[in-house]
Amino acid sequence: MAAMREPRAGNTVDAILTFERADENAMAGLAARLAPLLRRGDVVALSGDLGAGKTSFARALLRALGHKGEVPSPTFTLAQSYELDPCPVWHFDLYRLTSADEALEIGIEETFADAISLIEWPEILGALLPADRLDIRFDFADSGESRRVALIGRGSWAPRLAGLPAGVG
Repeated sequence: MAAMREPRAGNTVDAILTFERADENAMAGLAARLAPLLRRGDVVALSGDLGAGKTSFARALLRALGHKGEVPSPTFTLAQSYELDPCPVWHFDLYRLTSADEALEIGIEETFADAISLIEWPEILGALLPADRLDIRFDFADSGESRRVALIGRGSWAPRLAGLPAGVG
């Protein structure tokens, strides 16, 4: 079940879409619908508890963007890059970092203009996280098996979320 709402005036969030996903196949379907909306310079911030589905969703999104090979978790390498068409995609996992300065040391800021950036544990960036971004929040649903997913469009993402293809919820 999907729901979209417009927040109150003055709120920095422009659009929110929420729904429940029962399994990885459903998450892959969401990734396939989201992939055509992504473009160079996009930042997708993936947040949620350990095991909530951030890395699984990033893998599905990379496959939907055309990546054919392995998609290792960047937990220990901190970042993985993928040369895809029309632009590179960087997958960051900031879980082991303690400050935004450490993220700057691995070159995260350079990817914001030239690539699509998928960022797990984006809260570590604080004020360095671009205001114009798509936040995706993963929470465990009441059943424990499915996930509650919230897509939060900020800036240019609000109209793109409104144009998300049918079948998302």
